[in-house]
This record gives sequence, structure tokens and C-alpha cells, in this order.
Amino acid sequence: MPLFRAVNRKLFNSVHANNLIYNTCWEDPRLDRQALQLTSKDRLLMITSAGCNALDYALTGPAHIHAVDVNPRQNALLELKLAGIRTLNFDDFFQFFGKGHHPECRGLYHRRLRDALPLKARSYWDCHLDYFDGQGIRKSFYFMGTAGFCAHLINLYINHVAQLRSRIDALLASKTLSSQQDLYFDEVHQTFWKRWVAWLAGQNGTMYLLGVPQPQIDQIKRHYQSLSVFIKECLDAVFGYLPLADNYFWRVYLTGRYTRSCCPEYLVPENFNRLKSGLVDRISTHTCSVTEFLNQNPEPISRFVLLDHMDWLSTFGHQLLQEEWQAIVDHATPDSRIIWRSGGINICYVDPVEVRLKGSRWRVGDLLSYRMELAAELHKRDRVHTYGSFYIADLKAA
Repeated sequence: MPLFRAVNRKLFNSVHANNLIYNTCWEDPRLDRQALQLTSKDRLLMITSAGCNALDYALTGPAHIHAVDVNPRQNALLELKLAGIRTLNFDDFFQFFGKGHHPECRGLYHRRLRDALPLKARSYWDCHLDYFDGQGIRKSFYFMGTAGFCAHLINLYINHVAQLRSRIDALLASKTLSSQQDLYFDEVHQTFWKRWVAWLAGQNGTMYLLGVPQPQIDQIKRHYQSLSVFIKECLDAVFGYLPLADNYFWRVYLTGRYTRSCCPEYLVPENFNRLKSGLVDRISTHTCSVTEFLNQNPEPISRFVLLDHMDWLSTFGHQLLQEEWQAIVDHATPDSRIIWRSGGINICYVDPVEVRLKGSRWRVGDLLSYRMELAAELHKRDRVHTYGSFYIADLKAA
């Protein structure tokens, strides 16, 4: 078992160390806004991912957003979006990030975008601009990166093996939840979910490409019979019980593009203009860990968006988890709020972590005031629905 875990960890680290993983955020910012209750005084630390949610949060007008990620490619993607907002008109920007390709991407990049990028992001996009040229088999940016590669394979299966494209399009166009349910359960579910598809979905390697590490897989397996059962339940919830009309998360991976009426908030014209007018200047990127950023930055932080990465540390990174919580406690304001997600239904690895505060040792669980009812209510409405649980907590003694 230790050898198996070591091999899995090495494989996952290899995937993450050499690739853009996330080309779109996979957390619902509509819920996050309600959970965070951002004000103009808040300074927010968040994990960058694909940068979509940093732009969403910026629309609420917080004092500053620090987007932190250990993967420089994720920060390069957010920097490209920031440069695009600053230098492009809306139609060109939507062609890039709404439709996932631009026929004049190279010309626009060299005339407008390149000089607006920091050096490391510029170096990355100098070599990867083909992600947006619409050429080759994967014609959309949203089929690039490792998560995008998985989305591309799913679409190949839908189009050429299961031959479900017309049904998927009808699902996305459903006007009522009732018609959506009829389509999904009567015409899509059994045809899509073949035995070999369930087997493939349940493989660790598939999860690694989607950015799910072994410790998070372990969290899922604590509560589910298998990964494939977990994924099947997620799909049933998304397509069978939640309205798809505004679910841009799944639309983009099923079609390779957003529409003007189903897209992230930063791709809405009036919001794009608000960001361009100065809100993007409140976002900065940092390529380091959460702990490194906090220990190098003296600025107090009032809001923390930790995504699901604590799952990553839950099995073999206890010391790193303790160091991160110590840094959070040391740099949080008295009114700080923290949100995170987990693949598991209930987690048991955060509360026992010990930190020092005002000369005494405390369990993190004794310092947190959980907003359990709010978190549970919001989690039910999660349009992504690929996490087992959602946590909202105030740091009581910060």
C-alpha cells in the first residue's frame, strides 16, 4: 500500500507539475458570494484555479483579491484574462473566453495582449497561444489542459459512440425542469452510463487528469462505494434535479463554449465594462503556496477561499496543513470568514489541527464557528455539484 500511494503521488505530481490543469473554475461563485458577504473593506485570499471566480468576486468591489496558486500556468491564465479585459473590446474578449477560440488570436496577442502580461505569463503564452487558434482536433480552449482533455474525450464518446449529441443539446435547451428530467432519465442516462464508462470514471488516473489527487479520492471513498458511484450521483443531480438553463459550468465542457445567456459573470457586457473601468486592478497573482503567501505578506486578510485543496493535504500533508492554519490564524482579521469544499461528505481532519494563538495552543475546531445551516442550504443549489460538502466558518478568536 505505501508503494502504491507513492506511485500515485508521483503520477499526480507529474501531471500537475507540467500542465495547465483547470481552464475554467469548478466552484459556483453564486454560492460563494452569499457565503462570503464581501464588502469594500475586505481583502480576500483565494486559490487562483482558472481565475474565473477572482473576476466574479471583483464585481462585488472588495478592497483587494490575492489570487494564489502553486501552479504558474493557472496564474498565467488569470493574467491573460486581466490583460484581455484591459486591452480588448468585449466582442474580441468574448471570442477568446466565451467561444474558446479567436481566428485572429495571434495578431491580437502580439498587438495588444503580450505587452500587458508580466514576463512569466508572457513566456507561457508565447508557447501556448495555439490553445486559442481553433485548429486541430481540439478546436476550443475549453478542450485544452488536462481537464479540457477529459472533456474532449467525453464529447468524442457522446458524438461518435453513444451518439447522444442531439439529446445533450436538447437537455441544454430544456425550458422546464420537468422536460429536462424526462430527457435525461428516459433517453440519456442508460445510453451514456455503460459499464466500461463507469469503470473508466472510477480509475485514479482519470481523476488525476481532472485535478483530483489521491487524498481527495480517499475522502470520497470514505463515503461512497466507489468513485464511479460518486460520479454517477453527481451527474444525476446536475442533469436530473437542478435546472441546466444557467449552468455554464457543464455547458462549456459539453459544447466547448459559453453562450451570451449562459456564461460566467465576467463575460456579461456590463460586467466586463465594470471590470475594465478599474476593478481588475484590485486583483494580483502570486505563484506560491497559501502558507508562503501569508508569511511573506503582512497585510491582514478578512476572507479566505480555499477551494478543496485541504483534501489534498489530509492524508500525507498533515504538517503542511498545520502550517497553513497557523498562517491563517496569524494573518486573519477579527471578522475573518473562511470557505472551503471537500470530496467527502463529512471531514475529520481540520478540527484536530493545533495552532498557537496568544501564547496558547488551540484546536482549529475550537477557533471556528461553522455556519452549517447556510452551508448545507447553499450546497444543495450548487450548479457544479461535484463536491461532497461545503464549509463556511468564522474564525472566532482571530
